[in-house]
Amino acid sequence: MEAFDPSMTLPFSYTFTTATSSRSSGTTASPNNIMTTGSSWMDGRIWSKLPQRLLDRVIAFLPPPAFFRARCVCKRWYGLLFSPTFLELYLQVSPRRYWFLFFKQKSLNKSIYRSNDNNSSGGDPQNDNRSSSPTTCEAFLFDPYDLSWYRISFPTLLPPGFSPAASSGGLVCWVSYEAGPKTLILCNPMVGSLTPLPPTLRSRLFPSVGLAVTPTSIDVTMAGDDLISPYAVKNLTAESFHMDGGGFYSIWGTSSSLPRLCSFESGKMVHVEGRFYCMNYSPYSILAHDISSNSWWKIQAPMRRFLRSPNLVESGGKLLLVAAVEKSQLNVPKSLRLWGLQSCGTTWVELERMPQQLYVQFAELENGNGFHCVGNGEFIAIMIPGTEQKAVLFDMSRKRWHWIPPCPYVNGGVGRGGGELHGFAYEPRLATPVIGLLDQLTLPFQSYNNINV
Repeated sequence: MEAFDPSMTLPFSYTFTTATSSRSSGTTASPNNIMTTGSSWMDGRIWSKLPQRLLDRVIAFLPPPAFFRARCVCKRWYGLLFSPTFLELYLQVSPRRYWFLFFKQKSLNKSIYRSNDNNSSGGDPQNDNRSSSPTTCEAFLFDPYDLSWYRISFPTLLPPGFSPAASSGGLVCWVSYEAGPKTLILCNPMVGSLTPLPPTLRSRLFPSVGLAVTPTSIDVTMAGDDLISPYAVKNLTAESFHMDGGGFYSIWGTSSSLPRLCSFESGKMVHVEGRFYCMNYSPYSILAHDISSNSWWKIQAPMRRFLRSPNLVESGGKLLLVAAVEKSQLNVPKSLRLWGLQSCGTTWVELERMPQQLYVQFAELENGNGFHCVGNGEFIAIMIPGTEQKAVLFDMSRKRWHWIPPCPYVNGGVGRGGGELHGFAYEPRLATPVIGLLDQLTLPFQSYNNINV
């Protein structure tokens, strides 16, 4: 096997560091142990004779941090990321990983911090110089199975004035935050790739964004915050973008009007089984959008008069509502509860409550300031803004609650340094071939390289 030449020119610079918290002992995994089984070293005379196709299959099962470390072994392993045959195998056999991806943000409506060094000190996006030079983006992966944090940083040509708004299928959708027609860019953080979408037809401020990516289709929905005048922002319309492998595409077709008296939180939309869902406020309800029929309707929320800080999440292919319940006039203890929307689409069933002892600790930290939730697979992460020990993980399959260890890469812990971690459900993938469908677009649209921000 040809040795890796460190002088090779890399197509992009990639940093992948890790910190692991073991559930049993709290120790950090050592890279010296990756070639050991118990106390016996793996016999190189045996393992060096593995057939290449079998070796590629083993590599395809590696989690992303291990894969990127393994690429330093030799030129061939380094080139696997650009090998169509390996990526095809990878897409067939690599297991799905229900992880979480976090970006450090000042608020949901402002761009992430960026830095050109390893300090991740960041800066105010409003004061970004409009330089076209590559900027290092930094994100934090959380593995809920091992309670492990990973830091990834990659230089990208993403222009200033964009913030992450949604994720699906290994891609993160970045949206321009300046008022006007919105430009969207699909990014694969694993490889630093960027793919722009055509700009929206309507001018908006901070709309809600939904993204659904499958192996053969891309669906994006942008709803609300219509900028009908400099002094009035209304939730009147929604736009949808669709492309699929069958050759059908719809570039920002206007869907049916939103239901009356919409007042939903900007930026949060959940995709479940062909539908997008988002919270509606005053009073609480859920807005649902069916992608195929392009229609919207309202669903009544459970205990809507007593909910506080409600969040919609996807978990195990179902829509869940996570909220604190406070009945001040009744003899019912305050609690944090999870409800699941039933197949009829109108009925909610309570599934779980946070243990009361844990909720007392949680409520003391949260102090009535609200919380954010992200669901992926069987896991739900509940994050408290502005605190050091700020997140609880609920494992739906095992009915277990855990405090998430603080992210070690954010100035010593989560919640420090003037920014908060904004989380997304994320499945790390080395390749997302569906974005090749965008190359089929023949209609002209503005390239992200020419955006004036």
